[in-house]
Amino acid sequence: MTLRPVPSSVPEVPSDPAAVLAHLLAEGVVLGDSSEWLTRLPKDSVDLFFTSPPYADARAYSRIHPDRYVEWFLPFARAMYDATADSGSMVINIKNRVAKSGPLKGQRHPYVYELVLALQHMGWRWLETYIWAKPNAVPGRFGPRTKDSFEYVYHFAKGPKPYFDVNAVRVPYKTPVEEIERRKLDANGRRTTEAGFGRDRTSTYKHGAADPGNVITVPQTYNQHRGVAHTAAMPEGLAAFFVKAACPEGGVVIDPFAGGGTTSVVARQLGRRAGGLEIHEEFVAEAHRRLRENATVEDEGVLSRAL
Repeated sequence: MTLRPVPSSVPEVPSDPAAVLAHLLAEGVVLGDSSEWLTRLPKDSVDLFFTSPPYADARAYSRIHPDRYVEWFLPFARAMYDATADSGSMVINIKNRVAKSGPLKGQRHPYVYELVLALQHMGWRWLETYIWAKPNAVPGRFGPRTKDSFEYVYHFAKGPKPYFDVNAVRVPYKTPVEEIERRKLDANGRRTTEAGFGRDRTSTYKHGAADPGNVITVPQTYNQHRGVAHTAAMPEGLAAFFVKAACPEGGVVIDPFAGGGTTSVVARQLGRRAGGLEIHEEFVAEAHRRLRENATVEDEGVLSRAL
């Protein structure tokens, strides 16, 4: 597929910040350059920026050299910071690369880690690193290493009290019902180690389901089988997890690298207001089709059961 970047005939970004946000939320995905639109968003207006930006030197539509990646991304991060509410978050799915040339050839390039530290120095609060485990990762020839079967998802917050609802993403227990009921009878549930740590087993099961942990198992999306016209489609289950956890119902979700519109489709289905930006016409057309049809193409994946 030949991808065409934003044509010169695209209308200018509205001058009124409120109109910018309203347009994004109305369209779902807008054909436009995030470097121009993000800086026009109203201050403190977005609850969650959830995105998978172009990886370094990975796709035909993105040839950002790893050595330049941090410099390239930071202006987007600055604009997102200014537009994020005090209780809001920025969640980034990203993956490092094996260097193709230069002194690091054949090694993992550290641009992802450099970016995380740069974002923290900018003022983003680095809350957590999640592992997206891909049970159906494609085998490949990557030299003296196994296939890539996980990616990073970094959760950053703007302020010290970000919105986060772990109850929205709890998972079923593996423990049989009979054993759960027996443990509830334990009147002395505190188990303290010599180091002074422990947990109160009497309250372990009161939520009815378990904290899923920071390893999220979601099958990878393969667009040639699933019908999403994008070469690196975002799995809907991954988007759903973070929309549920990091954005309140009715809140605003923006994806500045929207691709085929998965974030907007999923967020709207979950009762959030959502919009995105994409610079390739073909991807925007696909996103609009999915938004019109309210089209998901897969289930949310399988999160691991907890003990």
